[in-house]
Amino acid sequence: MLEAFANLIGTISGWMYSYILIIMLLAVGLYFTFRGKLVQLRLLPESIRVVTEKPKGENSVSAFQALMVSTASRVGTGNIVGVATAIAAGGYGAVFWMWLIAIIGGASAFVESTLAQIYKKKNPEGGSYGGPSYYIEAALHSRALGVIFAVILIATYAGGFNMLASFNLISSFTSYSFYEAAGTVVLFGKEISMVSLIGGAVLAVLVSICIFGGGKRIVKVTGVMVPVMGVIYILMAILVMVMNITAIPGVLAKIFVEAFDFQAIFGGFMGSCVMQGIKRGLYSNEAGIGSAPNAAAAADVSHPVKQGLVQMLSVFIDTILVCTATAMMTLSTGVDIKGGLEGAPLVQASLATIFGGFGPIFITFALLLFAFTTLLGNLYYCEGCMNYIAGRKVGKTGTTIFNLAAVLLVFAGALLKVRLAWDIADVLMGFMAIINLPVIVILGNTAMKALKDYTDQRARGKDPTFKASSIGLREKTDFWN
Repeated sequence: MLEAFANLIGTISGWMYSYILIIMLLAVGLYFTFRGKLVQLRLLPESIRVVTEKPKGENSVSAFQALMVSTASRVGTGNIVGVATAIAAGGYGAVFWMWLIAIIGGASAFVESTLAQIYKKKNPEGGSYGGPSYYIEAALHSRALGVIFAVILIATYAGGFNMLASFNLISSFTSYSFYEAAGTVVLFGKEISMVSLIGGAVLAVLVSICIFGGGKRIVKVTGVMVPVMGVIYILMAILVMVMNITAIPGVLAKIFVEAFDFQAIFGGFMGSCVMQGIKRGLYSNEAGIGSAPNAAAAADVSHPVKQGLVQMLSVFIDTILVCTATAMMTLSTGVDIKGGLEGAPLVQASLATIFGGFGPIFITFALLLFAFTTLLGNLYYCEGCMNYIAGRKVGKTGTTIFNLAAVLLVFAGALLKVRLAWDIADVLMGFMAIINLPVIVILGNTAMKALKDYTDQRARGKDPTFKASSIGLREKTDFWN
């Protein structure tokens, strides 16, 4: 039964990314890149400036805090395990396609988060909330589609992504001798590693301790952990690259050469660098799938474009910085990427060539931080979508039931097989993108008008403020009137 399910999910994933999402992601990203006049590069310095702005309200969520929540979800185990998996399956060229999907996707990320700000709702307790479900209903007048998107997002983040984060963390233990020594146990007719069983249980307990504290605690925890996690990891990558500096030119050359080896690409497209780079790049940075707008809508800013720029910056932090760090650490050490290892063990093997036993331990520690922040950030998104589906703030009983289910899924994820864990996440994420991408194209004109309003005010030396009437917005908004 489970094997049949795994085969079905694998087939759907292959079809989805071969024929639909590659075209949609590139087309929508290029469309907004040209319409926004290279907004993701042109206004990158501006995005760094606005991220430091303080919110007006004392208890409001700042642009930086919203960035940290979205980055907590984006910067996760995919930045280590996903990159290594893509390289093992697609070769050096997969790194180029990850870069490309991040640069192009930055424009889509800008648009979706700007829209989330424009159509955000007032929270009676103070602050704001929103996301794709809200701009779908406000602008397209379809609550049914908004609910469908919210349901898929919850399934993706509480289910697919959190199970995968749990699996990726536990997979790092396979490099240690105690993994085999611990033995296995038979559950539901399947042989399960004792390390997976115990590790999944411990992780589930840790997550439950945090999430029962509520959404504001999630913001505080991720706000502290994400910057520390990212800086330490990037510093380690720089150290590795410096120690292997002579190998870097050859690695970069091979990335570009293999990225355009069309005979290899079209000879086996399912495992090609294009397919792997785009799949793992999308999983890592989430640009265009409609996740980050849920965090973006909570920020207190004077103009929607400011938060669009901040979330655009998050995509660059995720892929151009953190994913590149993993790629260069792995490839510059000369480890055999076709030697049978993939995911965390591949990165651990590469660091072991330099740091010995410390290398695998460092990756396990980094994965623990990545996984933990991912799990918390993902559940923050789910809370808003549950409220949307219910049409009100979900009560304590409903929230408790959901949190318990989410904790059980974290535990279950540790017990999955590698292909099933990745395929479930890919398929659910794909359905989110299939809904969100056409919606932001339909509403894109609103975001582009807001962008022009912002740049015009900046050109006049003003700190931009937004009024819905200034762009002729017809839909009623809770803010900006």
